[in-house]
This record gives sequence, structure tokens and C-alpha cells, in this order.
Amino acid sequence: MNLASAPEPSAPPRRPRVVVVGAGPAGLTVANILRAASVDCVVLETESREFIEQRPRAGFIEEWAVRALQQRGLADRLLTHAQTHGACEFRWAGERHRFAYGELSGDRHFVYPQPLLVTDLVRAYADRAGGDIRFGVRDVELHGIDTDRPAVSYTDPATDERVRVDCAAIAGCDGARGVTRTYLGTERATTARHDYGIGWLALLAEAPPSSDCVVFGIHPRGFAAHMARSPEVTRYYLECPPGDDPENWSHERVWSELHTRLAAAGTPPLTEGRLIEKRVLDMHNYVVEPMSYGRLYLAGDAAHLAAPIAAKGMNLALHDALLLGDALAAYCAQGDGSDLSGYSEACLPRVWQYQEFSQWLSELLHGTSSGDPFKAGTAGARLRRILRSPAAAAAFAELYIGKGVGN
Repeated sequence: MNLASAPEPSAPPRRPRVVVVGAGPAGLTVANILRAASVDCVVLETESREFIEQRPRAGFIEEWAVRALQQRGLADRLLTHAQTHGACEFRWAGERHRFAYGELSGDRHFVYPQPLLVTDLVRAYADRAGGDIRFGVRDVELHGIDTDRPAVSYTDPATDERVRVDCAAIAGCDGARGVTRTYLGTERATTARHDYGIGWLALLAEAPPSSDCVVFGIHPRGFAAHMARSPEVTRYYLECPPGDDPENWSHERVWSELHTRLAAAGTPPLTEGRLIEKRVLDMHNYVVEPMSYGRLYLAGDAAHLAAPIAAKGMNLALHDALLLGDALAAYCAQGDGSDLSGYSEACLPRVWQYQEFSQWLSELLHGTSSGDPFKAGTAGARLRRILRSPAAAAAFAELYIGKGVGN
């Protein structure tokens, strides 16, 4: 009697070593590093792929970060398409002052909007390397972060069923509004916060840049800024009251204030265009310390927020992610006995350097419009110092580009 061969039992599903929560620059950089190191990981993202690839965000990447991505094969399109900036301009008291920080530091900014970088990183991880990324998940929860078998659960958008993913470590990269940092709580970490007491009206205009560099307008009516995003789109900022309603700012009012606050002798008028984004950002910073607890490790805005005053947010996120990705890859290669406790200590010195510089620069940019004669006077003193003192200029240039900010 012939008997059919009994089917061999199927292998149990492979437990990913790392779950990455959040598919922004930090989470996707961590995921790409792990994938390149043959570490199983799963990326969970609450938004759709289309959303994260179009969401307007930061656009200035410091050269050290670009070179670090290049070393990992993650910067090909960036290097091909990004513009580079090595100068900025201060417009103050009706005069323009160009500051060539690239010549002083030897480094540049790469102008590459965050949605393009996110698109590149998703393609590298999911499309080329076949990495596991799950979009549109809901109700993300963390479990057992203080044990050796943590897990993440979520609701599947297609089936409405709860899914649990067991792992060895969790990378919390889900930003300022994400859930992962709430699991540290006040009993496990402290959150240091600074509120600037000002707002910025963030604008995107369908208009070619009116300058070849970043322009800072220091004006009694309020700060203003011009930042190129592409040959056809320009980012502008206008200081406004915190919590202001963007609808208070008509097209005519926006352009009138921009022309006034960015005016200086010898400068051409701004090129106007349709406003395709208009939102108010309340300027504040925070730092969560330590950036980890148990098997949960925070990176990017989940761990610290830097107001866009000095364009440091995405650069800090990439710094965290590069350190965390390498640490997790080593951790998984060495086994669960490996120690990741040094991660937070490695990140925080740069975090605090960038926070301090952002606060210093804010006082320079907003002092004139503060209504306080003392703040206005000290802001002018700072600006004159970096424009006239070679030593002060060199120090400012290195901090502005993030060079020489050691751990």
C-alpha cells in the first residue's frame, strides 16, 4: 500500500530582531543599516507611503551627514540632484551682509527636501533590498520593553485584526507626536523643554528663489527668512504670534511683510508666487534624557525636538540613526548579551550642542523684534561680532554647518 509522504512541518516564523516604529529619515536610515547587515527588521508606519513621500519638511542636510549616507550607498540621487550652499545672508537695518561659512569651515549644506530623502530611503530598503515595511498601521502599542522579549502590536489596516511582532529591540523613530517616547514616562526619563514664546508662519511658494542662499531678515516688525527648496519652489518664514491662525495671513499680507522684512539696499525684489503651504509653528525645543530604556531606543524627534531656527532637526535625526543602526547591528551580531547602554550617551552631546546653538541664534534673529531694547542691543552686538571678528566668524561657521561638534 502506497502512502503519500507526510508534509514536513513548516518552520516557525522568523522573529525579527528589531522593530522600527516610524518611517521618517531616522527610522528608514536605521532600517537600511540593519538590512545591509543582514539583520531582520520590520518597519511600522502609521501613514501611507504616498503621504510620507510628499510630506513637506526640512531640506538642509549638513555635509558630514551626506558623506555618512554616501558611505552606506544611500546618497546617490542626493549627490546627483541636490544644490549646495556655502553662504548665507543677513539683512539688517536696511543692509545686506553675506557670510561665506563654506569658505571658513570647508563644508556646505546640501539642499535636498526631506520627502526626496525619504523616497530614496524607502526605495533602498523596500524596493531594492526587499525589506519589510508596513504602512497605515493603527493603535501601535509597546510591550515588555524592560524584558529580554519586547514586542510591538498594532491594528492591521486591511483586516482590522491585532498583530503582535516579538523582537529583541525596538527603535522608536515615530517623531514628536508618536507613541514610543510616552513609554519612557517621567519615572524613566526627564524631558527638558524650552519655549521661545514666538511663532513662525511656514510658507511654501510656487516661485523661483530670489537669492542663491539662505536669507535671514532681522527686522523690528519680526524675523523673516528665505530658503530655496528647488528651482521652482521657495520656503519662506515669517515671525508671528504663537498659536496664530494661518488664515489671518492673506496672500497680499504675506508678500507685503516678506518684501518689508527682507528689504535691503541693492537687493532685487522678491519673486512672488502662489502659496501652496501655510501653517504656524510654535517655536519650542525639548530633549528626552536618557534616550533609551530597557530594549527601547529613541531617535530623531521622538527623543528631541529642535525648532527650525538653525535647520538642525533632520541632521540630528540622521546622527542618531547612524549611531543606533550601527549599535543595533553589532548588538544582533553579538547576541542578546551585548550592551547598548552607551547609545544615549553617544548622542546627547551633539543634541545639546545643537540645542544651545539654536537658542543662541534665535536670540540673534528675534532680538530686534522683541520689543525689549536690551535684547535688541545684544542681538546687534552678536551679529556685528560674527561679521567683524575672524575668530567669532569661524566659530559660528563650524556650529552652523555642524563641523567639529564632537561626541
